[in-house]
Amino acid sequence: MKRVFSLQEKAWHGTPIQFTWQKTSGNYLAVSGADHIVKIFDRHGQKRSEINLPGNCVAMDWDRDGDILAVIAEKSSCIYLWDANTEKTSQLDSGMRDQMSFLLWSKIGSFLAVGTNKGNLLIYNRQTSRKIPVLGKHTKKITCGCWNEENLLALGGEDRMITISNQEGDTIRQTAVRFEPSDMKFSVMKTGDRTPAAGNTISVVVGKKALFLFNLNEPDGSVDLEFQQCYGNIVCYSWYGDGYIMIGFSLGVLLVISTHIQEIGQEIFQTCDHKDNLTSIAVSPTLNKAATCGDNCIKIHDLAELKDMYAIINLDDENKGLGTLSWTDDGQLLALSTQRGSLHVFLTKLPILGDACSTRIAYLTSLLEVTVANPVEGEPAITVSVDVEPNFVAVGLYHLAVGMNNRAWFYVLGENAVKKLKDVEYLGTVASICLHSDYAAALFEGKVQLHLIESEMVDAQEERETRLFPAVDDKCRILCHALTADFLIYGTDTGVIQYFYIEDWQFVNDYRHPVGVKKLFPDPNGTRLVFIDENSDGFVYCPVNDATYEIPDFSPTIKGVLWENWPLDKGVFIAYDDDKVYTYVFHKDTIQGSKVILAGGTKVPFSHKPLLLYNGELTCQTQSGKINNIYLSTHSFLESLKDAGPNELRQMLAQTLMLKRFSDAWVLCKRLNNHDAWNELARACLLHMEVEFAIRVYRSIGNVGIVMSLEQIKGIEDHNLLAGHLSMFTNDFNQAQDLYLASSCPIAALEMRRDLQHWDSALQLAKRLAPDQIPFISKEYAIQLEFTGDYVNALAHYEKGITGDNKEHDEVCLAGVAQMSIRMGDIRRGVNQALAHPSRVLKRDCGAILESMKQFSEAAQLYEKGLYYDKAASVYIRCKNWVKVGELLPHVSSPKIHLQYAKAKEADGRYKEAVVAYENAKQWDSVIRIYLDHLNNPEKAVSVVRDTQSLDGAKMVARFFLQLGDYGSAIQFLVMSKCNNEAFTLAQQHNKMEIYADIIGSENTTNEDYQSIALYFEGEKRHLQAGKFFLLCGQHSRALKHFLKCPSSEDNMAIEMAIETVSQAKEELLTRQLIDHLMGESDGMPKDAKYLFRLYMALKQYPEAARTAVIIAREEQSAGNYRNAHDVLFSMYAELKSQKIKIPSEMATNLMILHSYILVKIHMKSGDHMKAARMLIRVANNISKFPSHIVPILTSTVLKCHRAGLKNSAFSFAAMLMRPEYRNKIDVKYKKKIEAMVRRPDTSETEEAVTPCPFCEFPLPECELLCPGCKNNIPYCIATGRHMLKDDWTVCPHCDFPALYSELKIMLNTENTCPMCSERLNAAQLKKVSDCTQFLQTEVEP
Repeated sequence: MKRVFSLQEKAWHGTPIQFTWQKTSGNYLAVSGADHIVKIFDRHGQKRSEINLPGNCVAMDWDRDGDILAVIAEKSSCIYLWDANTEKTSQLDSGMRDQMSFLLWSKIGSFLAVGTNKGNLLIYNRQTSRKIPVLGKHTKKITCGCWNEENLLALGGEDRMITISNQEGDTIRQTAVRFEPSDMKFSVMKTGDRTPAAGNTISVVVGKKALFLFNLNEPDGSVDLEFQQCYGNIVCYSWYGDGYIMIGFSLGVLLVISTHIQEIGQEIFQTCDHKDNLTSIAVSPTLNKAATCGDNCIKIHDLAELKDMYAIINLDDENKGLGTLSWTDDGQLLALSTQRGSLHVFLTKLPILGDACSTRIAYLTSLLEVTVANPVEGEPAITVSVDVEPNFVAVGLYHLAVGMNNRAWFYVLGENAVKKLKDVEYLGTVASICLHSDYAAALFEGKVQLHLIESEMVDAQEERETRLFPAVDDKCRILCHALTADFLIYGTDTGVIQYFYIEDWQFVNDYRHPVGVKKLFPDPNGTRLVFIDENSDGFVYCPVNDATYEIPDFSPTIKGVLWENWPLDKGVFIAYDDDKVYTYVFHKDTIQGSKVILAGGTKVPFSHKPLLLYNGELTCQTQSGKINNIYLSTHSFLESLKDAGPNELRQMLAQTLMLKRFSDAWVLCKRLNNHDAWNELARACLLHMEVEFAIRVYRSIGNVGIVMSLEQIKGIEDHNLLAGHLSMFTNDFNQAQDLYLASSCPIAALEMRRDLQHWDSALQLAKRLAPDQIPFISKEYAIQLEFTGDYVNALAHYEKGITGDNKEHDEVCLAGVAQMSIRMGDIRRGVNQALAHPSRVLKRDCGAILESMKQFSEAAQLYEKGLYYDKAASVYIRCKNWVKVGELLPHVSSPKIHLQYAKAKEADGRYKEAVVAYENAKQWDSVIRIYLDHLNNPEKAVSVVRDTQSLDGAKMVARFFLQLGDYGSAIQFLVMSKCNNEAFTLAQQHNKMEIYADIIGSENTTNEDYQSIALYFEGEKRHLQAGKFFLLCGQHSRALKHFLKCPSSEDNMAIEMAIETVSQAKEELLTRQLIDHLMGESDGMPKDAKYLFRLYMALKQYPEAARTAVIIAREEQSAGNYRNAHDVLFSMYAELKSQKIKIPSEMATNLMILHSYILVKIHMKSGDHMKAARMLIRVANNISKFPSHIVPILTSTVLKCHRAGLKNSAFSFAAMLMRPEYRNKIDVKYKKKIEAMVRRPDTSETEEAVTPCPFCEFPLPECELLCPGCKNNIPYCIATGRHMLKDDWTVCPHCDFPALYSELKIMLNTENTCPMCSERLNAAQLKKVSDCTQFLQTEVEP
């Protein structure tokens, strides 16, 4: 709040003063003090006139238009009238004898009411100069009164009466009050839904304590409102708003009550505005503000929100207290009188005059002060004092213009100072003025004058100094205009928008709108323009392409438009009215074409006028002469993002996308980190044809496909073609088609429709763009129609698709024709087409269609032609054509069809054909049944049962044999069919348990079955069989008991089974029983040792088994069964080796000697006498182990050694034979020869070859097995009996015994078994061992 001026006349000092503002305009202020003079000041505090009075001023009032001031004074019966237009005073004789006390002009018309001390009334009609005196209106002094809109006059006086009179002075109604009335007002009190046209309620303060509300229409409904004593006396009150009363009390309380009938007298708001006292209140409906004064300050409230304090004005120098407050009608000025006789006037509302050029703004900061600022550039504000209170303000790049009426004053804006340039008088009252760098354009009375601001410019040409628009012959009125750097633009009442190019000094563009253009607002460059027509519709106009775009949701109350001055937001503008700012965006390049969208709205505070928009920040001018910055709600993303939640971030993202601010959107998407948000941004980029940015977004979210697609199209220069591609990417296919057709590549529309399978559209396009493609599209369309069941149209399109020159394509079409013909009922045509067509699949498909239509004959025919024999046979069966089925059977693989055929043949009694068909159908039970029941071929039936293991078949065969009395076979097949109980019963009945037992022993049988057999045999005293089946059912003790009871004829078998029983039972008691039996403890008859050996082996008691094996071998040797002894020892040797048990040395030695004996025969057979001799020497050296054949072995040794050249060895063994115990046993054939060797001894001996020890490389004779060097027993070769050599090592793959690789290979040329284990062996199976270390680890006990 700015103090405009203060009045402190010496004559007023120390006494209260009274004042009143001129109504309506508020240009004059009338003030009266103790000096008997009414002084009249203008709104700047300059005294304009004064009225001298004979005494103190009693009352003064301005008429409703503010033209006449009426004053009455003490000691005078005259009424003083001051004319504001002529500034002259006239006097009117009232004709009243007594002193006048009250004066008031009417609200309607020019009636002046004057009251006197004695209660008389004068009504003066200034228009007719008629005076109506009314005597005795009141009995005492008239003190207060008021007029309403129907010219009813209400008066109150000291006689405590209220009278209501008409304009003629006639009393209409009167009422008495309890105390003296004061401060009377007319207003409207709502009593129902309808609001009266004129004031229906008189409010009056009664006795300074109560407020009396008198309703003219319902006098009985009058209300007397009393208030709390703590509030003090009522100082003054004021009606405002919708039936509310604001009351000020002497103790500082401000109260608001309602007069609504439901809440009458209710306190709506109450506050203590001032601590000590309150002297006055004033309400300005124009400003929507209320002011109170007291305690040396003024407090101003906003009526919209009374709790909010709008302003506080402190008056510390006023120590005697404050007086009365009063606003001008327009709310611009607030006057306050004080108790010491001064008067202060404050500026509360300035005319909101302001302008902007680029980012520079100029605005009125006081009645005679303009401020120029550039908030964007940060330049310091410049204050310009002007000579007159302006009606308009304009600013350019370098100049300022202010003015009123038809004059304008121009100022040059320097860096540090402002210089007044000149004033210009125009030919009419200026409505508005525009400036730019060099020129000014003023609009007045339908014309625009364009002129240079500084006409002294050096390069100015005379004809370019000024020009008046429109031309004389142009019959139109200019309603609005604007000036940019290059153009003067104006709009006319005929709807023409003209662009005048200043540089060329000529018109360059015009646009004709259907109705008049009343406002226009170009963007900073002048390339886009918003205009508002006389219908209050808004449009964006682009002069480049002469196109207009209607602004959506454009409010008819819009006052103006501002374009965004931030260079990167070229398409953004705002439209504003009194309450709201609407943000719009003009999208020039989108795939839908150019358009305007409403981005959102922002509420603006009361009386804010937007001046400048820069990057979402709106600079507004306020009533108080200041500027205030508002951030548009559509630009909330420019605020800090730190505290924003996901929902707020999504709203911000939507704003950035509408404003096309993709860089900001990128930042938001990174904060959101949401796939949907990225997709939204990418889609917006596509809509705005920002291909590069869209690629960047899609690349960041990993959408490779669309990135590749966009990379392919980003270089396209044809706008429509590019937009078409992007529309297709956004799934707006109709728009894409329109754009493609408008582009240089219309065929793209056809390609798109084909890819989308929009065949109708594709065919329409193909007719225009590519007729040769119609057959191919028709084919694809037909396939789709067939899929959806529209066979009629599918047939038509298949027929259209036939080209005659594209074989593969035509085959597909002909196939379609065939199928559709069948589906449409034209079966003959369809079948013929299908038969003629090369495709097997078509025949199958057509056959399936015909089959579904119950056309079996044709369906089968097609199946057969298509080589689908199973399907053909199936259909022939359905139509009972067994002949055709029989023909097709060799080709049929389906068992189901064979079964159907078999059943049919069986029903016809053709069993041989039926049985073949049943076999093909794998129906073995039926095959067996026919063989048994009809073909009388049980052998075949049995064969089938054995091959197929059919349970049901086995039962049938069992029944068949039962009928024949072949119980053994019946039992066998009953067991096979899992009918064990029946088989057991049958076996018992017919004494065939052996057969049953044999059969069931080979089956998967339960323990119960085995037990029943065992019990049967136990009853029959057949111990072997009983024991066998007790063993099978796990009853080892009973099994062993029976095995030991077996007669001697079954002894071998029984003992073997007993050993098996004990090995399974693993019970010490049973083992002991069996050993006692084998040793003869029970019956005194020891059993063969081999059984004990087998028992130990079964029990895995290998050391005992080994000892037993040696004993058995020794017995076998003694009996001369050397091969048996060898095999016993070898098997034991292998078993111990597999169990990783050390082999007893005695066993190993015996096995070696026995094996050497066996090798003798092999070497003799192959004719190798030396090897045979060497082995015989080894055997002869251990001759005691061969007691049965001592003489024959020694004889053979002598003869072989002699033949091999080992004469000394032959002599020594011959000498042994000459012993008395052997001499007589020598074979007669060799006796003389041996005797001769003894008599004539030859001690020559062929030296034995020496080979290295495989352990220590010590050289020793090749048949020596104990190394003198390392004392190791050396492994021997199973082929030669010699010791093994490291570099000639192999092993038998069966028994793992070593052999000399070279020697064994030679042996296998004549032999085909291993000499040790007798398993079949050939040379190919031998592998030479490179590293024999593992075989040198001794397996024999030391």
